[in-house]
Amino acid sequence: MPSKTRFHRALNRFSDPIVLFPTIAVLLLGVIWTATAELVRVKYADAQRAALLSTRELLGTYEAQVVRALREIDQSLNLIKYWHERAGGRRTLVELKERGLLLPDLLFTVSLTDRLGTIIDSTASTPQAGVAEADYFRAQLDGEGFFVGRPPPGAADETNLHFSRRLNAADGSFDGVVIVTVGAGYFVSGYEDAKFGKHGVLAIVGTDGIVRVRRSGDAQFAGDALDYGGAISQVAAADSGATESANSWDGVKRWTGARELFGFPLAILVGLSVEEQLASAQREARTYWWRAGAGSLLVLVVTVLLGRMSWQLSQSRLREGEIKLEHAKQVEYLAYHDGLTGLPNRSMFSKLLSQSISEAHRYGRRLAVAFLDLDRFKQINDTLGHEAGDQLLQDVAKRLRLCVRESDTVARLGGDEFVVLLPELSDVKNAAVIAEKILSAIAKPFTLIGHEFRVTASIGISAYPTDGLDEQTLTKNADVAMYQAKSEGKNNFQFYSQSLNANSLERLTLESSLRRALEHQEFRLRYQAKRDMHSGRITGMEALLRWEHPDLGLVAPMQFIPVAEESSLMLPIGRWVLRTACAQNVAWQKAGVPRLKIAVNLTGRQFFDEHLIEDVTTILESTGMDAHLLEFEISERLLIRDVDATLQILTRLKHLGIGIAIDDFGTGYSSLATLQRFPLNTIKIDRSLVAGICAGAENMEFAESVIAMGKSLSLTVVAQGVETRAQADFLRDHACDELQGFYLNRPLPPDEFSVLLLAGAAKGNTESESRSA
Repeated sequence: MPSKTRFHRALNRFSDPIVLFPTIAVLLLGVIWTATAELVRVKYADAQRAALLSTRELLGTYEAQVVRALREIDQSLNLIKYWHERAGGRRTLVELKERGLLLPDLLFTVSLTDRLGTIIDSTASTPQAGVAEADYFRAQLDGEGFFVGRPPPGAADETNLHFSRRLNAADGSFDGVVIVTVGAGYFVSGYEDAKFGKHGVLAIVGTDGIVRVRRSGDAQFAGDALDYGGAISQVAAADSGATESANSWDGVKRWTGARELFGFPLAILVGLSVEEQLASAQREARTYWWRAGAGSLLVLVVTVLLGRMSWQLSQSRLREGEIKLEHAKQVEYLAYHDGLTGLPNRSMFSKLLSQSISEAHRYGRRLAVAFLDLDRFKQINDTLGHEAGDQLLQDVAKRLRLCVRESDTVARLGGDEFVVLLPELSDVKNAAVIAEKILSAIAKPFTLIGHEFRVTASIGISAYPTDGLDEQTLTKNADVAMYQAKSEGKNNFQFYSQSLNANSLERLTLESSLRRALEHQEFRLRYQAKRDMHSGRITGMEALLRWEHPDLGLVAPMQFIPVAEESSLMLPIGRWVLRTACAQNVAWQKAGVPRLKIAVNLTGRQFFDEHLIEDVTTILESTGMDAHLLEFEISERLLIRDVDATLQILTRLKHLGIGIAIDDFGTGYSSLATLQRFPLNTIKIDRSLVAGICAGAENMEFAESVIAMGKSLSLTVVAQGVETRAQADFLRDHACDELQGFYLNRPLPPDEFSVLLLAGAAKGNTESESRSA
């Protein structure tokens, strides 16, 4: 009983507001302050975890960027080394640049030295005199490997990094060095304040402990030394991938992550400032303490508020975690996939191919790599615009996915280049079936900007293990086979074989013979008449080039013109053709033949030669040729390659009085609006359109539309390649102006063509006398 009394007494005392309210307030305040302290601790912990996660994510992204850049540089070094050693050092950079195989001049400079360190060739306008004392040169004297030069210590704004590989002579001795030079800032250009803050850091460090480039904020440095073992190796080996420490170069405390790059004597370093990363948490902590103080005054309100805040904080954490997870997935996706087509990119394909090669080696399997390049993609891109080009690439990617198995991989390497990995093949010949399927799928029409267009593809195939045992060799050999497919006429596939090297040798032999052909006067001109559609009268002629090789006999123009076009030989050959044709026309006029126009073809190399106008003027003056009797024929594809440059050249030729004809019209993508910009006189319907006139109504309608386009522009319309009476009758009925082809006469040598011209002149005189009588 006494105990119950004491209990009730204490309960009554506790129920007193003076005691109860302070007690509740104290309890609530304790809860508030305890909860606030816990929230601050959690927020700091979350901020630290987020910073570590960001450091690892940025480290992975930066690694992918740097490795991709280094691989491109190393691939270029190896390609130039291979090309130099194969060709004996002749025209290495010129030929590779003509083939579009060099790194872009805007960012990279490629140089070649001799064995004494003297620069003998460079893509730079003002190359260095010599690099004999440079470490990236001396490192290659006694060794052979990928080397990165050490930059001088100091600010890196104007500092360049030099990458080198050794060049060997035919006997294996040292023959020089190939060097790729790029601004050091190129490797830290991905620094963004939004991600790294003002005191973050990006750096590339050599295994020798010398910093190649380091960036923090807007400041860039190079050449300073680090403790590689402590600053790089230990951090790279840490379980978390990043450590918190004060960096030696500026004393800023950062979460620092490092990773050694496989296959390169370099490591990367990424750091985020601890102060910057915790700034948000510190601001929120001050807010929490202020709210706790306000809550002390209004306990009940604060209690309700804290409950709501706790709920909001929970939701905020959940959303923040989801956003970070989604961001991490997106970063990983962008690092290994093409942003336009969604296909795996070069980095992903390289990993998958290396993994497939390892599995094929382990289990004795075969695999194939198919390298695919779209034919004439640049023309579509330049003519229809990049939007249409992007749409075409996306459509091609979709069709490629449908042509392969689920176990196969389709990737885009860049531009219009795609590659297909075909693992687990029972027979490499099965790759031909897939290649045929791909060619057939791509050949179907594409709908671009509301119109149908057709493109083709060239495919090169290499197989493991016969054509290579590693990723680089297989990809390179597939690329070689692809170029062979292009040289075979495009729209086909080729397997890699050693005979491709023999074809290259045959091409070099043909080029060597071309160099002697001008000296030995082996070239000949044949002349084919153009006749009026209705009267049959000769209205002009075209000069056609032929090569009478002493051993090979008559070599077809399509066999030697491309070789001459790719080399520097087309320019002197073209000047010889123009001078000979003009001199022959003047000789015919002196012999009493009526004044007739003579047409001469210009190739792309001739047309865009900076000395074209000067050469034409000189030849006209030296031969006495009337410029108004000369007509240049250029292809429709050449016309739209660079519209502004083409317009400027054509205008200058027009001022000289020279006529302009568009050859092979109907095979390009020029529009009426484009043609109206050029000072044209004549269009020549392509022989493929003429040949298809009698093949179907669709071909007839297309030929009619081409003729109508020429008439709407008030141009002379010439049909070339006319071989049958039916073709001639169709063209006459549809108001074509002139004919040219075997139906009327074949190309003739000058003496036989003189007889034809004199006979035509005599016939014309007789008709005139008859009309006078």
